Amino acid sequence: MLSKINEKLEEASMVQFMGKFDKNPFLLRFKGREYPIGAGVPRFVVDFKEVIPVSELLNSTSIALGEAYMDGKIEIEGNLYEALDAFLGQMGKFSTDETALKKLIHTSLSKKNQEKEVTSHYDIGNDFYKLWLDETLSYSCAYFKNPEDTLYQAQVNKADYILQKLNLKEGMSLLDIGCGWGYLLIEAVKKYKVKGTGITLSQEQYKEFQKRILEEGLEDDLTVELMDYRDLPKKGKQYDRVVSVGMVEHVGRENYQLFIDSVSQVMKDGGAFLLHFISALKEHPGDAWIKKYIFPGGVVPSLREMIHAMAEDDFHVMDVENLRLHYNKTLLCWEKNYRESLEQVRKMFDERFVRMWDLYLSACAATFHNGIIDLHQILVTKGVNNGWPMVRWY
Repeated sequence: MLSKINEKLEEASMVQFMGKFDKNPFLLRFKGREYPIGAGVPRFVVDFKEVIPVSELLNSTSIALGEAYMDGKIEIEGNLYEALDAFLGQMGKFSTDETALKKLIHTSLSKKNQEKEVTSHYDIGNDFYKLWLDETLSYSCAYFKNPEDTLYQAQVNKADYILQKLNLKEGMSLLDIGCGWGYLLIEAVKKYKVKGTGITLSQEQYKEFQKRILEEGLEDDLTVELMDYRDLPKKGKQYDRVVSVGMVEHVGRENYQLFIDSVSQVMKDGGAFLLHFISALKEHPGDAWIKKYIFPGGVVPSLREMIHAMAEDDFHVMDVENLRLHYNKTLLCWEKNYRESLEQVRKMFDERFVRMWDLYLSACAATFHNGIIDLHQILVTKGVNNGWPMVRWY
């Protein structure tokens, strides 16, 4: 009898907590009992198989709901992305006990730990990523020039767009910090006849990139190294152009200036640097569930703190562009490909992992759509470059 009373009290507390997310109407269901949240016709149903204690929701709403979904304690009736799109626009109402979660939210910025954090995500396995990325193996925001562009075409567009912005000339040297599987550098070497260098901390990406270099016959013009960005100045080499796509999110807020300093030290005067990164309107420590399960140590910079760090090294901003909705569309393409590959994914991983990645891709698409996070490209020159084209030729 006591356990039933306690469950009723926990149920009432859970419903009360969830009731504040009432911007878009939905139906909360628990053991056949239904509770309408918000005014109007429910857009989706959240079916709780078990009560989630309010203490867990208060400690981290994100982790509590995320883990419940991963464990099958929550099922969504309706499209997962559409439900998250309606719900995650209210992330300002989430609770996070930053004191209790201090070790999770603020991890070590040592080289050893950051290498461990990066490889935990990117070394899941090339075979896994090949299931749902496009043929270029580009794991960053695509660029949809036309509504009918496929994911592959949009990723080709993105690489072309970045290389055009860099105003490359034959014989120049190009460094890619966080080069992934190498498509951007391969395109740069083939189309612009530059000398390319890529660095990564991922063993899997390193091996795949080396393989691609050999397949393309680019050994004389393109190299890839396993290296931390902090070690770049020690190499004593300077580059005409530097690009970094989706990497600065892994360096940690305290190291943003160090990252920009490292870029500055390996750039020639008058050279250009393009930074492509997930950004936020204001500085915040990041989502606890994402940090625990997807990107350990990941922090999303604000646009203004990146601009500030660049100014300290005499980087002159030439252009800033927001590609937020392009990332929403990119993620929806990835999520579609992922769902179409679930049979193969289940042969590689358990059901908890399968649900976790489905949630991750759909949730990220929703956060971009709601403007919780943005995608910015900043183009800067090292010092004043009066020879830079006055018109956006790209």
